[in-house]
Amino acid sequence: MGEPEKPTTVSITNQVEQILRRIGTNSKVEGVVVINNEGIPIKSTLDSTSTVQYSAEISQLADRAKCLVRDLDPTNKLTFVRIASKKHEILVAPDIDYIMIVLQKTKKTGSAED
Repeated sequence: MGEPEKPTTVSITNQVEQILRRIGTNSKVEGVVVINNEGIPIKSTLDSTSTVQYSAEISQLADRAKCLVRDLDPTNKLTFVRIASKKHEILVAPDIDYIMIVLQKTKKTGSAED
């Protein structure tokens, strides 16, 4: 008889729930999504369409970024990715069991855009 199988589902601990609530109270935050390493949403404050879209795309991006960091330096590990666009920033924090995605508004600038 072997070892008991590890459950494939990821449960969010009370500590993670508190972190999600704290992040969500920031006025710049538009939404938070937590996905497992397979890209399946575990928790989200976005609508279902946006949740599925961000989950799929960011999951692939995080996998590629992890490989890139490992290929450049096998002793290194990806800890954070920040993507900035004109409309918003996407903050990606990969962990062992899950990936946290935070969507936030960009800073408004007083200067004219090119």
